[in-house]
Order: sequence, then C-alpha cells, then structure tokens
Amino acid sequence: MAMTRSALTDEDIRTLVKGATPDERARAARKLCVTIERQPLSDDDRALAADILRVMAADAAELVRAAISETLRSSPVVPRDVAMRLARDVEAVSLPMLMFSPAFTDDDLADIVRLGGPVRQLAVAKRPILSRVVTDSVAEHGGERAVAAACANPGADFAASALGRVIDRFAASEQVLAAVAYRAVLPLSITERLVTLVSDQVRTHLVAHHSVSAAQALELATGAAERLTVDLVDQAGRTADVKAFVGHLHTQRRLTASLLLRGLAHGHMTFFEWGVAELAGIPHHRTWLMIHDAGPLGLRAIYERAGLPARLFPAFRAAVDTFHAMEFDGGAQDQARFQQRMLERFLTQPESVAREDVDYLLQRMSEGALAMREVELVA
Repeated sequence: MAMTRSALTDEDIRTLVKGATPDERARAARKLCVTIERQPLSDDDRALAADILRVMAADAAELVRAAISETLRSSPVVPRDVAMRLARDVEAVSLPMLMFSPAFTDDDLADIVRLGGPVRQLAVAKRPILSRVVTDSVAEHGGERAVAAACANPGADFAASALGRVIDRFAASEQVLAAVAYRAVLPLSITERLVTLVSDQVRTHLVAHHSVSAAQALELATGAAERLTVDLVDQAGRTADVKAFVGHLHTQRRLTASLLLRGLAHGHMTFFEWGVAELAGIPHHRTWLMIHDAGPLGLRAIYERAGLPARLFPAFRAAVDTFHAMEFDGGAQDQARFQQRMLERFLTQPESVAREDVDYLLQRMSEGALAMREVELVA
C-alpha cells in the first residue's frame, strides 16, 4: 500500500497494532485515518484500507475507535460493516458516524431510529439529508427531541402522512409543533391542524408564511373550523389539490352540508363539486354532469345520493342557478361580482339556513362589497 508506506513508518504501523498504551494507538490510528482520507486510493489501496479500519474498529480502546469515527465521519472510504459496528458502539464513538457517514443505507438509518435510544435517534435526525424512509421511521418511533430536530431539519423530506403522525403523537408538545409549523412547505391539511394547536407566536408565523390570514387563524383557533376550511380553500386557490383536500375533510368527518353551503355561497364551485363527489362515491366527471348538465333533476339526484339534508336543497339550488346565470367579462371585478351575486341569491333562502351561517354569509357579503369598491377605486 504505497500511500501508507509513504505517509507512515513501519514503527507507526507496529504502534497501531501493538502500541503499549491506548493513547499511542489512538495517535497512530488518527494519523492513518488522515492519510486514508486525503490520499487518492486505488482499488487495492481501498481494500487494504478497509481491512485496516476493521482492525481499528475492533480495538479494545475506545480512544482508537473514536479516532476512526471522528476523523472519517464524512468519508466514503469507511465500509458499511465498519460503520454499522461503530454505530452500535458507545455514544462517543457512534454519534459522529450516525450524524454524517454516507456508509449507511436509508433502511439502516430507519432501523437505527426504530431500535436505538433517544441519543442515537437525535443524531440521525440531525443528518444533512433525510429521505422519507428515514423520516417515516422518525415520525413513528422517534422521541420528542429527535422528532423536533428532524422536523426542524431543512434537509429532511417528510410525507404529509408522516407529519400527520407527528401531530398525532405530539399534539401537546410546543417544541415539536413549532418545528413542524416553521417548515418551509406544509400540506394544507397539516396547516389546518396546526392552527388549532400552536401558540400565538407560531400561529403568527403560519399567517405570514402558509396562506392563513390573521382573521382565519383566529376563527379556527376559537372553534369556527368550518369557516377557516372554506377560507383555506379560497387562499390555496389554483395550487390546491381539491380532491385530496375534500378526501381529508371526509376522513375527519368535517365534509358537512354546512361547510359545502358556505363554500358554494362564496363561489367555490369546484370545491362543492369534489365534495359532493366524495360524499356520493361518484367520480368527479359524472358528478359534474349531474350538477351542471343533467337538467333540473340532476342536481337533486346527486344531492340525495350524497346524503345531504333535504331542507337545505333550495339553498344549494339557488347557488347553482346563480353560478349558471353569471356572465364573466374577464375583468378584475369578476370574482368579487360573482361572490356578491352568489351571496345575495343564497340569502333569499333564509328558512333553509342556520343563523350562524347567515351571520357568516352577511359578513362575507359585506367584505365582497368592500372588495368591489376597492377594485373600482383602483380602476
């Protein structure tokens, strides 16, 4: 091994293997590790280096094993079997490897999270890059500190389901909830859940960074969950996955007739279509035809199939008819005009609407009128 002979004397190598004290062997080990790390290796050199690392990893002295872990923690020359052995070592040896070594597979890291204690979980959670295989394991098995660290890690890729599991397990942990809330990107369903759980300071961050207005956050935080849900759909707009969102609402038993009325009255026809399709168990394209193209009986048929209450049907009918009667000119006032007309027509059916819905819609109509005036002044 030319690179070793040029950098280490025979005495260095003998000291590495047979040094009288742990300090002597540790110094020789660190010198060899630096050489392995810095010198270009041929295939033969790499194989020999791996064998030497296996010898060092089996040394009885913790100082020697720690020398490998600290010096080669980010190095690709460490074989996987050596990295796994060091990962099972005492914490002073294992943690540098767990935090940085590229030798581990995603499955290795997921198993370490599942089987390791809180300290090893935390080390894995702080790695620069975490795949969904690893974050799924952290969400399911990690302790509070590890979960908070992973959620705060910008290099950690979380599925929406994993973030949901985190909230399920740590709904009472301000540290974990804040770490989730401060992630750069959040699914709409996760934002919705967080607003009801986090502190005022974290809620302020959600308002500023995740399409939740201050009024909406306050409404949801004080219990008006349906109203914020409609507003979240409004703000998510063209980027929202409406199908997935209504599916989430349905599983949470929040896809109610009142919610659909509020959404439709404020102009969310697409939300209404997908909501009815979800409740009826009918594909969206067929639901769309029954709502819009199947004559006067189509809406009633799909409405009844969705299990919505008969007493509210006139209000839904009025809203759909208003949608069909509207003409759009492509101008800046289209959306505000549409919402205003929808609300006015909707509110001609007071006997079908609960008092709290009337109050909410009157507030919306007032906001819509104000928005129209602002657009006219700008124009």
